Amino acid sequence: MRLRVRYFASIREFTGLKEEALDVPEGSTAEALKGSVQGLHASLKGQDDNILVAVNGSFVEPKRVLKAGDEVALFPPVSGG
Repeated sequence: MRLRVRYFASIREFTGLKEEALDVPEGSTAEALKGSVQGLHASLKGQDDNILVAVNGSFVEPKRVLKAGDEVALFPPVSGG
């Protein structure tokens, strides 16, 4: 299935992209998608704790199953001050 994946902040800098379309197997989870993105972009390897996943505008748990047409966004953790 095809998903639109958008990158924000330092994740955008690591990938050099604002967004891309990715094909993943049916039943893929947010965690699996994150792993696929890390496989495509070597600069993200080892960044597991520094990538949060949002689906259709809401942050999700790693085990969230994705559906065709979902818009997925990857963010670094946000801290305030």
